[in-house]
Amino acid sequence: MSAGKMNLRPFERRLLVGVLVVLLLVVNFLFIWPHFGDWAKAQDQLDKANGDINKFQTAIAQKGDYEQKVKDLESAGAIILAEDQANQFLRTVNNQGASSGVIILNNGRAATSTNEFFLEVKQTFSVQATDEQLVDFLYQLGSGNSMIRARGLSLRPNPPRQQLSGNIDLVASYQKNSSRPAPAAAPAPTATAKKP
Repeated sequence: MSAGKMNLRPFERRLLVGVLVVLLLVVNFLFIWPHFGDWAKAQDQLDKANGDINKFQTAIAQKGDYEQKVKDLESAGAIILAEDQANQFLRTVNNQGASSGVIILNNGRAATSTNEFFLEVKQTFSVQATDEQLVDFLYQLGSGNSMIRARGLSLRPNPPRQQLSGNIDLVASYQKNSSRPAPAAAPAPTATAKKP
């Protein structure tokens, strides 16, 4: 039904067109204009997803290199059994103290903590040494394959003021054994039938 068939006067026709235009603007304002930026957002998300895919594919392509590096690192580190780690830690610290001239007065109790890959042993040592000996001791501990580092250090001059005495918190990290071979199962006894 057109406006001409409705027998509308020119003013009514203009009013009807105005109402339709306003209605069209309201519909556009509510449902179309809020989505003008959706195409750009979708394009940005697509670009980001393509970039992620490229990064993942590059990392997957380098899988062989990563596995070789892991094997190299595993073979480079000294594997120490869990029960020997605390003794090895104490032995390494005492040997390095004797080599550097640091007097280890006493040591606290060893505390262990673990995560998925490493076992950490932390122990506090009371030491007495000159500043050169102490620096050499700490440097030598951290430079070898020992995986030992100082986490805390408190120093003060000893009463004659010729040496330093204090406490050093040392931490050693040991690789956890990822898999231990399962003990071999004993062979099942075979049943033999007795002949009559």
